[in-house]
Amino acid sequence: MFLKENIPGKYIVDSKCIACALCSEIAPMLFASNLEEGYDYIYRQPENVEEEALCQEAMALCPVRAIMVQDGY
Repeated sequence: MFLKENIPGKYIVDSKCIACALCSEIAPMLFASNLEEGYDYIYRQPENVEEEALCQEAMALCPVRAIMVQDGY
């Protein structure tokens, strides 16, 4: 299940997220935390090569593989 706060686009965070905040540390311009609910989400999609690389890094390092690319991208 994808989190409702995700901004529509290529990357999404699903409900496996454990709010480790690693993605928010790697790419704070793309990820935000919902501390009350206990998860992180995409609040802005990458807009350039550097941000795309940071999102890919966050996806690769996510300990529960909660960051993914949506079908069709």
